[in-house]
Amino acid sequence: MAVAMWAEKYRPSTLSEIKNQTEIVNRLRKFAETRAMPHCLFAGPPGTGKTTAALCLAHDLFGQRYMDVFMELNASDERGIDVIRTTVKEFARIATISGAPFKILVLDEADNMTADAQNALRRTMERYTETCRFILCCNYSGKIIEPIQSRCAVFRFTPLSEDDVAEYLQQIAKRENVKCTEDGIKAVIEVAEGDLRKAINTLQAAASLKKIVNEDSVHLVVGRAKPKDVKEMLELAFNGDFLKAREKLRLMLVEYGLSGTDIVKQIHSEIFRMTIPEKNKIALVDAVGEVDYRLVEGANEEVQLSALLARLALVAERVNQK
Repeated sequence: MAVAMWAEKYRPSTLSEIKNQTEIVNRLRKFAETRAMPHCLFAGPPGTGKTTAALCLAHDLFGQRYMDVFMELNASDERGIDVIRTTVKEFARIATISGAPFKILVLDEADNMTADAQNALRRTMERYTETCRFILCCNYSGKIIEPIQSRCAVFRFTPLSEDDVAEYLQQIAKRENVKCTEDGIKAVIEVAEGDLRKAINTLQAAASLKKIVNEDSVHLVVGRAKPKDVKEMLELAFNGDFLKAREKLRLMLVEYGLSGTDIVKQIHSEIFRMTIPEKNKIALVDAVGEVDYRLVEGANEEVQLSALLARLALVAERVNQK
């Protein structure tokens, strides 16, 4: 039997099950109670519950058979004007034969739609308001044209708090009989950065690797360096032992197969935990930003990261001289 993805298995089915986003859930409940709603624009980072909220709203509005009057399209795959003129228009213009007052059409990742498609959608939204309501989900509301934004009630989803993510992960672990250490949950939360879907997928991947989910298993499945290794590398450079720090860097790049960009991100996080004067932190963060840009532009990872460690060693030398 195929193993279900936990992100889908434990996806909320009603608005009352949604974590965090209290204000948004309360507003959507009012729509469900009155059985009336405007067009909506759900904006926010990935994994914060935008698509789930749309599904839950439809469920609370129309009951168990909500899929009869519900359609979801991923606008990043089907983002051209032809889709708006055919699939979307055909669904929106036909009135429902059930007792539902209107249909709901969800356009996921709507910020990836072309400008022509968005202009065509604007006219469709106006024309078929009586038979269909549109819910547009996007990461960046600024990429949605102003005429569409003005026709929608805007809901801004925020990244989930660490406590909410931790509580949800522990509930899933308990149901799946997975043992999690405290540092394992903390590592998952750090990797997810408020993205609950990513957190659940990481937990499942780590659980499939080992019987106990701990910090090491989490970093192994996501392909990140262990924080203690990054910290040790920085301490070696800061203590003037540049060659040993570079050996540690080569170990992470070559033997562990980690990407330079990921190591740069972890160095960036670790700098703020270092006990050095703030002006030196500013200089190091500036150097990290420069190296990150160079890596994005295609520069050699080992050369750039070695240069960053050298910059760190020079800053340490100046601190020690004072």
